[in-house]
Amino acid sequence: MVRAFMFLNVAPGSEAKVLQQLKILQSVEEAYVAYGVYDIVIRVKAKTPEELKEVVSHQIRGTDGVVSTLTLMMTDE
Repeated sequence: MVRAFMFLNVAPGSEAKVLQQLKILQSVEEAYVAYGVYDIVIRVKAKTPEELKEVVSHQIRGTDGVVSTLTLMMTDE
């Protein structure tokens, strides 16, 4: 299993709508509105790095209202 934390910037005023859309995605394990440099923080899971790339590139970045993302892929402990 591959996991990543993502930090998202969204269009002003769209935080609640984007958060709701992200929470219904099967690959999103956790999602929170944040205050600071980023608007939303999520934890994502996928079976393979290739699947994670697909999830990040199409599902999350393709969500209406998402302006930019920063992805940090986690390693095994």
